[in-house]
Amino acid sequence: MQTPARPEVVTLDKPMLGQPTGARLLISTPIEVKAQLDAIPKGTERLPTDLRQELATKHQADATCPLTYGIFLRILAEDALDEMQQGKSVDEVTPFWRVIDRKAPLAKKLPCGIDFITHLRTEEGLGELMA
Repeated sequence: MQTPARPEVVTLDKPMLGQPTGARLLISTPIEVKAQLDAIPKGTERLPTDLRQELATKHQADATCPLTYGIFLRILAEDALDEMQQGKSVDEVTPFWRVIDRKAPLAKKLPCGIDFITHLRTEEGLGELMA
């Protein structure tokens, strides 16, 4: 959760991740992404693409790295699942299901399974995210 310690904006010296040469790409942090997810109100969903753009704008970058952002989402989801296994309620953990729906590739990789994500989203009245 502590690595990287600070967000960093890098200037690309070649096209990468859908960004052209010279683009400023933000490498965020798990802590920063956690703060974003924790701020999403119950019953509300957000697209990862929109959240990445908000971070990019905040750091005066052209985009946020989708690869590292996805890794951080997975870290946060697995951390929340671990906390629930240890007895925390759904209301006490980072609400990853407000950003990840059952059709997202990440949903298939999480140990909770697609049905659990669907259940959490249904409990909050959320449908499928449309990217």
